Amino acid sequence: MGECMKKSSPEEICSIARDALSVEIEGLEDMRSNLGGDFSKLVAECMRILDGGGKLVISGVGKSGHVGRKIAATLASTGAPSVFMHPVEAMHGDMGILQKSDMLIAISYSGESDEIVSILPSARRLDVPIVAITGVASSKLAKWSDIVVPMPIRREACPFNLAPTTSTTVLIALGDALAITLLKIRGFSKEDYGRLHPGGAIGKAVTLRVSDVMRTGERLVAVSPDCTVKETLLRMTKARSGSAVITDQDSRPLGIFTDGDFRRHIELGMKLLDEKVASVMTKNPSSVCAGNLAVEVLKIIEAKHIDDILVLDESGRLVGLVDVQDLPGLKLL
Repeated sequence: MGECMKKSSPEEICSIARDALSVEIEGLEDMRSNLGGDFSKLVAECMRILDGGGKLVISGVGKSGHVGRKIAATLASTGAPSVFMHPVEAMHGDMGILQKSDMLIAISYSGESDEIVSILPSARRLDVPIVAITGVASSKLAKWSDIVVPMPIRREACPFNLAPTTSTTVLIALGDALAITLLKIRGFSKEDYGRLHPGGAIGKAVTLRVSDVMRTGERLVAVSPDCTVKETLLRMTKARSGSAVITDQDSRPLGIFTDGDFRRHIELGMKLLDEKVASVMTKNPSSVCAGNLAVEVLKIIEAKHIDDILVLDESGRLVGLVDVQDLPGLKLL
């Protein structure tokens, strides 16, 4: 094997990988083309179960089990309560996960996995809806099920057509399609998503408001356009801020002066310190409304590569400033 690899050129290696990807893309395209009434029935039944306070119980074994865990996690994180139930553990007590108000979604490409088939009688006794996601519509699993979502593929990416590759890729995508469809139909919002992701940048960005992360009071430097550069720098130093906002008498922003602006104009020499800050400020600085979600700040930072963003109230008056240096401490970067 090692000797064969030595003879493979980079072009040959990439060609093999591209062929595998092409096979999997073919499988995804087939799934997209064949998606129809059975999937719609699945979505409708999921809606009924979730609206009734039940949950979606995903079960599978082997590679299907690994994918099933991912599907359950994605559903749960997008507002559709879902758990994974391993069929072997279910036969030894975990069947209690499945309640009468729930739905069982059983995954098996062959539809003949003994471990999956063995839990179906217990599910049937609970009188819960059973949904099969399988590549074989005539399988045992399909015959036990109330809804069958077919997932046939032409071939696995494996050259022996044995290792689950195309089938697992299509299954993951189908699970994502189900999660996103339910998300949109049920009106799941960014705020809802944030409440389910309280830790890290994602949760913070979609739950915190700009007003929660902005600098105010002594940490916000606002000066008049007649203020000198020297006076402005002294106030920035006192506030430990890298910027100052130039405002008019009504607190409406005229521009911003930053450490970077000072460095760019220092070629004027010491006389720069006596210049009016308005003459060297950056006009039309980026701004957001105080009531916006903090995620809007992240979008501006990513798009414009800037460090300071003005925060305005509904009347366009300055109420704060977001400094990119504060965001890591808030777990927003």
